[in-house]
Amino acid sequence: MKKIILFSCIFASMFILFFTVNPVYAHPHSGQILIDGHTHEPQTEIIPLNGIIGLEKSTVYFHSPEENSLPWAFVEGNIVKHVEGYPVIIQIFKGNDAVHFAQTSVEKNGDYEYRFRVQNSDNGYTSKIFDGNYSVKIFKVVYLNQNLV
Repeated sequence: MKKIILFSCIFASMFILFFTVNPVYAHPHSGQILIDGHTHEPQTEIIPLNGIIGLEKSTVYFHSPEENSLPWAFVEGNIVKHVEGYPVIIQIFKGNDAVHFAQTSVEKNGDYEYRFRVQNSDNGYTSKIFDGNYSVKIFKVVYLNQNLV
């Protein structure tokens, strides 16, 4: 019951690591993300929930170019200090408007992936669901102390 209440609070107060329609690359050594030749620093913060676990919030950027022809994009990653039983929450913003929300489960090894459509095709007509620049917020429940993993 406590997990449900905690998750409900997380869900109600915040909503998001990395996705691509156009090539998006994470550089693990520099902590930078390259989108269409432009470097973006990912923003990550940990919000303690109690003395044992916290909410890791990462913000990255996503660009769906006008000439994109791919129908799918994805968010993927690995959580090193993942707390079992909590999903990854993903929220996509265009400017200040939330345009997409999702949650995805996390494997025992900390891997997660979420796929979503960026284009829709209906009766031979293709329409864009995502076009332009977006910010993506990703929320993960993690242990605050490495020794608890």
